[in-house]
Amino acid sequence: MTNQASQADSVADRVKLPISFDVVKMREDVKNLNFQDFIYYNSIQLRAPAHMVDTTLPFPPPVEDYADGSWTDWMNTKMLASSPYFMEIIEFFQKHCTVNLVRLLRLAPYAEVKEHTDPTLGLQIHKSMIRLTIPIQGNDQVAFYLNDTIVPMQYGECWYLRLTDRHKIYNNGTTERINLTIDVLPNDWVRSIIMNA
Repeated sequence: MTNQASQADSVADRVKLPISFDVVKMREDVKNLNFQDFIYYNSIQLRAPAHMVDTTLPFPPPVEDYADGSWTDWMNTKMLASSPYFMEIIEFFQKHCTVNLVRLLRLAPYAEVKEHTDPTLGLQIHKSMIRLTIPIQGNDQVAFYLNDTIVPMQYGECWYLRLTDRHKIYNNGTTERINLTIDVLPNDWVRSIIMNA
């Protein structure tokens, strides 16, 4: 086992990073995107595989391992281009690491995401991405459970969650929940900020 792998194994299943973002500015970007109504769950891509953003580009060839995102190039979408503060957040991370998939995840009132695991989204997984989560809006009846305990995420905070473990989400409130999720490659900067938080 490499030193990095053994260090990653010792990291807690949830880590609040020493980074936070302006909730008012994030909500303003959300408001300006003028989202449509949806049922249950809605994923808005702000950064996506290049061939999905520019459909004139060819589909990438098949590969054996898709986990680290190297199977494709990644591009900003028009929605990100029209969202100045989200762009500022992404550019902050791009100064320090490789940013691949970026999404706004919307969960409707009284909806849930059933318990599941994401087998590649953990710091301890060799050659993989990890997901950073920044809550934007919701209500006091939203609960994100990781390994059967609630993660006490507050708006504007940035969290690393070991999503290879069991997790589920309940929105028992009357308003939708929106999180910004940023999938990055865990380089030395990323590992350091997580392990020293």
